[in-house]
Amino acid sequence: MFLKFKPFFLIAETPLHPGSGSETGIVDLPIQRERHTNFPKIESSGLKGCIREAFENSKKKIKIDNQEVIVKNYAELIFGSGGEDAYAGSLAFTDAKILFFPVKSLKGIFAWITCLPVIERFKEDMRIAGIKLKDFPSDIKENTLPQDSDIRISSEVVLEEFTFKVALDSETKKLAEWFAERIFPRQEANDHYKFWREKFKKDLVVLPEDDFTEFISTSTEVIARTIINNTTGTAENLWYEEYLSQDTILYSTAMATGVRIKEDSKKGVFKADTSEKEAEKVIQFFESGIPEIIQIGGNQTIGKGITRIQILREEGKDGSRNDD
Repeated sequence: MFLKFKPFFLIAETPLHPGSGSETGIVDLPIQRERHTNFPKIESSGLKGCIREAFENSKKKIKIDNQEVIVKNYAELIFGSGGEDAYAGSLAFTDAKILFFPVKSLKGIFAWITCLPVIERFKEDMRIAGIKLKDFPSDIKENTLPQDSDIRISSEVVLEEFTFKVALDSETKKLAEWFAERIFPRQEANDHYKFWREKFKKDLVVLPEDDFTEFISTSTEVIARTIINNTTGTAENLWYEEYLSQDTILYSTAMATGVRIKEDSKKGVFKADTSEKEAEKVIQFFESGIPEIIQIGGNQTIGKGITRIQILREEGKDGSRNDD
């Protein structure tokens, strides 16, 4: 049973290819999608593998209960081990789900789109994780923009080749501000997220679910790839790959149990009186040790999949489950 939870956002800094294998359609290598909604996702197994790799290569020093540890030295203990003395990891992840999808806009270059089912999913996932969303708006409407948005032309917004009648709405403004402050948090010394935070606050569009589904089904990037013969200079192979566009925003939740290794003497700084306290240390290890930037999905050698991780920080919440 998972005892502690920590949600986090994933922001694609370069196009992202969480591949689902080869298909016989127009796109040879599509991205992973939910079967029943066709929404893009990143499978939890692939996400965990990428995060594990980042931890195993990290020389970062962090503190667990005021004891300094090197991240990579405890990666196997937390993520699990095979072999004769195999044990499961104490850290797991949910599938990364779509939250905001970037779409070309006639004004403002691009906007982020979402829909009510996506927002309701996010709220339910946070409830299951025991996270209370402070000041989260409750009356979001379709076909709305934040009150101070400037991507509207008269009463319409043009996304790709489609025109939508939209209204300026105070609750949508609150929604955009709530997420902007958490996905693009303020920095004390050098506030390098300021531009993106302010853009998100104005350029969020809440669409009807059918229109949102159409965009996330047809407006992903499809890139032609080829292999050139060094001797002849001719193409030997041609295929098409699908990508989530740069600036796509997803979310997932890290879930922790007590450390699963049998011998208490091998738990090191994670040893505690109860499984819940051990799980708390595991979440602390994840939150403190996760790099800001990791690589997810295929085509690492051509710069794809560079992803920024942003922990969802809520005041006064420990991410523990409360079923009462």
